[in-house]
Amino acid sequence: MSKKLPFTVYIGYDPREQTAYDVCKFAIERTASKAVRIIPIKRPTVERMGLYYRQFDIVDDQFIDLKDGRPFSTDFSFTRFLVPALNMYEGWALYMDSDMYMRTDINDLFEEYTTQEYSDFYPLFCVQHDYAPTETVKMDGKLQENYFRKNWSSFVLWNCAHPAHQKLTINEINSNTGSWLHKFGWLSDKTSDIGKITEDWNWLDGHSDVKLDAKNVHFTTGGPWFKDWNCQRTMDAQYASEWNMDYSYLLLHGLTDEI
Repeated sequence: MSKKLPFTVYIGYDPREQTAYDVCKFAIERTASKAVRIIPIKRPTVERMGLYYRQFDIVDDQFIDLKDGRPFSTDFSFTRFLVPALNMYEGWALYMDSDMYMRTDINDLFEEYTTQEYSDFYPLFCVQHDYAPTETVKMDGKLQENYFRKNWSSFVLWNCAHPAHQKLTINEINSNTGSWLHKFGWLSDKTSDIGKITEDWNWLDGHSDVKLDAKNVHFTTGGPWFKDWNCQRTMDAQYASEWNMDYSYLLLHGLTDEI
């Protein structure tokens, strides 16, 4: 059985999207019924720790992974897979991208999925999207990559003590291809071996059912922190309006920068 530790949320951090991170963190704290520990995964920090030494190049302002020559878009494209190591291979921890907006108590997620009698069977839980983006370029100008199990790794509840993660060594994270990491290549190919979270916890703008009340919104088509972003649907606009309310509060109190 996994050792119980305080709930920890790791957020992918990219300095080019500081405002997105600020609002993501604030929304988690504002809606939480009890405190959770929130830690940004910053690439320079994990590099100094000796955990991350993956080689990449920058061509025309586009990150290129030297393992397979494929583009990637953010500082946290691969650092997210360090979560079990960062959590000392103990307890449960959540990873989420910074382009998300939490609308409900994050403790509900931990309490629902980590206390089930079969929860320790699964090495991780995620929303198992059947999704392929139609756009080829993201709002920030970076190329949109499509791969098997797209967006599964954007919101992952990790059972960090699970023995399967012993195969996810620091060397594997730094030496394997991005597609191998994002499809959870160190685990069985059987989808049934991966725990399933309901889609309202990783609700994709422009894609997820508008009738589904999002607990956590994922702005995959851009986000309200991009000045030229145009949301695709009325429900997307509603969630963007909620995001802007939190952003305005932070801006008023000097807790984030102006977009």
